[in-house]
Amino acid sequence: MARTRSAQTQPHTRQVMDVIVLAGGFGTRLRPWTEGRAKPLLPLLDKTLLERVVEAVPSGMVDRVIVAAGYGIDEMESFFKGSNMPYDVVLSIEQEAMGTGGAVALARQHLSGEGPVLVLNGDLISSVDVAALAAHHTATGAKATLSLWEVEDPSRFGVCDLDELGMIGRFQEKPEPGTEFSNLINAGCYLIERDVLSNLSSDKHSMEREVFPGLAEAGGMAGLAFTGYFVDAGTPDSFIEAAQVCIANGRYDSGHVEGDSWFGKGSNCIGVARSSSIGQGCNIAEGASLSDCVVLAGANVGAGARLDGCLVGQGANVGVDSNYSGLVIGHGESV
Repeated sequence: MARTRSAQTQPHTRQVMDVIVLAGGFGTRLRPWTEGRAKPLLPLLDKTLLERVVEAVPSGMVDRVIVAAGYGIDEMESFFKGSNMPYDVVLSIEQEAMGTGGAVALARQHLSGEGPVLVLNGDLISSVDVAALAAHHTATGAKATLSLWEVEDPSRFGVCDLDELGMIGRFQEKPEPGTEFSNLINAGCYLIERDVLSNLSSDKHSMEREVFPGLAEAGGMAGLAFTGYFVDAGTPDSFIEAAQVCIANGRYDSGHVEGDSWFGKGSNCIGVARSSSIGQGCNIAEGASLSDCVVLAGANVGAGARLDGCLVGQGANVGVDSNYSGLVIGHGESV
C-alpha cells in the first residue's frame, strides 16, 4: 500500500537516483514528543527531521524519495501534500515491523528509473559525501557501498574490515574491547544495486546482519569512510546534539544565529539561550536561561525559568521560576 504526492521536479545535470528513507520506528525514545506525531516530521531548526536526512544528498541527485514508514501515516501524507519539496515523495507503508531488509524489500515496488538506490536511516544527521560514495561505488564495481564512520569505542557497534582498495571483507558484531579488527562502523547510508534488491526476501529480516555479510564474503561490498559529524537523532540528548550540529554547520534557510543558538522567525528572546534552538514564534521571558535545549514553535518560557538539556514541545508553556534538567515537555503541555 502506498500513498503518493506528485511534485514538480527540477532539471538535473547529474545522474539522479531513488532514495529510500527507513523511518519505520515509533520514536519511543523521544516520547512524549512522538505521541500522536510522526518522528520524521519533528522540526529540526526550520525543516523536518526527514528533510534534514535527505538533504545529505546533493539536490541534483535526488529523483524520488520513498519513505518506509509504519506510524503517523496520515500526518505524513497530509504534510507531503502541502509541502513544496523538489522531488517526488512516496510512502511505503509497513503493516507490521519488517526489519531493515523487509522494509527495503517492500519499498522496491515504488522504485523508478535505473541505477543504484540510496538507502538512508531516518534518524541520521551527518556530513556524509553522497557524491563521493557514488563515485567509489562506480569505481569499485561493488554490489553495495556502505558509508563508514570511525569511533573510539566500537564495542557497542558492528564494525567492518576495509582493505586498501576500499572493499569490505568481513563484519564483526559488537566486538569485545581489544578484539576489534577496526573502528569503522556502519554510518547508516549505503548504495545498493537493483539486482540485489530484487533478490531480497519479502519476510522480516536485517540488511546489516543477513544481507551485508554475504555480499562482503562474495567480494561485492565496498566501503568509504567520511569525517565531519555523525549524529543519531533518536534520543533527547542526541536530538539536541543534532540541532547544535545543524547550527554549527549552517544547515538552516531561515531565522538567524546569535552566538551558538538559532532563533526562528518571530521568536522573542529577552532571556539567555546557549547552544539552543528556539523555534518560530517562541517567547523566552526576561531572566530565563536555557542551555542545550530545543524549543519548538510557539512555546513560552516564563521569567526566571532555568532549563538545561530539555526538549520543549510545540506550544508548550514553562512556568515562572521553573527549574528543569533533561526533561521532555510535550506539545501544548504546561509545566
